[in-house]
Amino acid sequence: MTTRNLNTARKTFGAGALVALAVLFIGVTILITFVLRGARLDLTESKLYSIAPGTQRIVTSLKEPINLYFFFSQEASAESPQLRAYAQRVRELLEEMAERSKGKLKLTVVDPQPFSEDEDRAAEYGLQAVPLGARNDSLYFGLAGTNSTDGREVIAFFQPDKEEFLEYDVASLIHRLGNPQKPTVGLISALPVDAQFDQLSGRMNPGWASIGQLHEQMQLRTLATDVATIEPDVNVLMVIHPKDLPAKTLYAIDQFVMRGGKLIAFVDPQSENDPAGQQGGPMSMVPRSSSLGPLLDAWGVEFDPGKVLGDRGLGLTVSLQQGQPPSQHVAIVGLNRDSMNTKDVVTATLDSINVMTTGVLKKKDGATIQFEPLLQSSADSELLPVMRLAFLPDSRSLLEDFKATGERYVVAARVHGKLKSAYPNGAPAAEGPDAAKPAGEHKAESAGDADLIVVADTDMLADPLWVRTQNVFGQHFAMAWANNGDFLANAVDNLAGSGDLISIRGRQSFFRPFTKVDELRRHADEQLSAKEKELDKELKDTEKKLSELEAGRTGAGSLVLSPEQEAELTRFQQERVRVRKELRDVRRSLDVEIEGLGTRLKILNIALVPALLAIGAIVLAITRRRRLRAGRAAAHTG
Repeated sequence: MTTRNLNTARKTFGAGALVALAVLFIGVTILITFVLRGARLDLTESKLYSIAPGTQRIVTSLKEPINLYFFFSQEASAESPQLRAYAQRVRELLEEMAERSKGKLKLTVVDPQPFSEDEDRAAEYGLQAVPLGARNDSLYFGLAGTNSTDGREVIAFFQPDKEEFLEYDVASLIHRLGNPQKPTVGLISALPVDAQFDQLSGRMNPGWASIGQLHEQMQLRTLATDVATIEPDVNVLMVIHPKDLPAKTLYAIDQFVMRGGKLIAFVDPQSENDPAGQQGGPMSMVPRSSSLGPLLDAWGVEFDPGKVLGDRGLGLTVSLQQGQPPSQHVAIVGLNRDSMNTKDVVTATLDSINVMTTGVLKKKDGATIQFEPLLQSSADSELLPVMRLAFLPDSRSLLEDFKATGERYVVAARVHGKLKSAYPNGAPAAEGPDAAKPAGEHKAESAGDADLIVVADTDMLADPLWVRTQNVFGQHFAMAWANNGDFLANAVDNLAGSGDLISIRGRQSFFRPFTKVDELRRHADEQLSAKEKELDKELKDTEKKLSELEAGRTGAGSLVLSPEQEAELTRFQQERVRVRKELRDVRRSLDVEIEGLGTRLKILNIALVPALLAIGAIVLAITRRRRLRAGRAAAHTG
């Protein structure tokens, strides 16, 4: 074969290769477009752009179409880039959910312009308009959802400080629209918490405001304290002050949890609202404690009904008797923001919760459960015997011999995991000749991972600790001054949702902090603080000596200093300038490493990637040239 024919064959082969590559590229593009439609790859550290498995199951299990309307004012948010970035995050999450819902979620993005029908529509849904910018333009940033039965749910405004619970809030809205029937909450209580007729006064007792709120949100069903079976249609069982419950009721509660039922239990070492204790007066010896008998112990939770929390750091100032001056009561505790778990949806948005003569909870040694504190005391706390509060003439006496242990005690906790029944051998023996036998098959362990919330106080639900009642034109209104009722509503609402909804926990924030910069800043502070203190002390000593020398001057400009003292004065002045300059240099050096990090990042972003591409191209060119030379040599030899 001649050289000319060889060159022609090469050109023909090269052109054919280019055509083949173009056809292959188009074919792969079409294949990816149709076969891999909807496929996504999330490379973020905390999977910010991937929905949780619980959310996936919620959106794919929808039985009817749901319409979502995402309202965001583009023009009004023009001067807030951070808010616009968060709005993009919300929109991407909604689009991801709609993509995964198999057509059941229909998303519509609306930009409500001022004085438009879209703005009227947003207001009709109940979305909150926030004034923003110099002109106070109305900004809408919320979500409205509807289902086929005229159900409506809204998120009035997406608050950036709740970004960690964004997925939970949206998934909860979708779950409520997909399950419009109100959940049933069973109530077992030894306290008069619900509205009931008072035979002594002949009037209706309105009950506690915290329970009244649940009536508006749930179907609340009161159960007897000696019930033998919890009906299967009960979604959440709420047990308040389970004092002296019979064995059959404890077994019914145990089996309810083993079957997968959700439980929220309020136990107490000393319930100040126990009617039996109130009838006996302040010196009564009638026990006012309650527990769940063997249940908590079997489930891996420790609770000592003989111990009460005393918190000197968070104890409220109260007056126990009329005419008595107020004083701190370490057993009446005002839990603040630092006492609450900000990573749990139940307590993330709460600010204050008041408890009284509360107990403490603890994870049992060797237990395999997940024990997550929701409410905790301060470190300035200790445990007090219940008997110290039974005969308490003055709250100041509790401060005598008070010794804080430095431990933060758990007042409320979420328990999650596989549980063992407190009755491994089956139902306890029936009590009495007419005792009802429990229905259903005995379960020795929970069907799956159980979910329950345990609180070591019942008084927190009573009105005096969180609401004030006002009479307005003959109508009584409860004005909340603490978040006790919100805690109960959040806890029951969270448990009433599906197990998938409970599994969706707070995600890492979309707005990532500069952790490396913060680490460098802390490291620099630690290294430079000692030097800064040393220079500060040296500067003060120098200025002190200067003041002493200058005090030797008399009159206006006349000197009584010797030449040696004058030289010493000049040296101290120069020393002061040097120390001040060195101090400024030390403070400036704080940013040196941070600026160096920024420079390195710029080099990586601007220079490294192009350099790698250039090196790759050079290597490819060299390899190709070698192959061409080898081909020519083989052709020449042939």
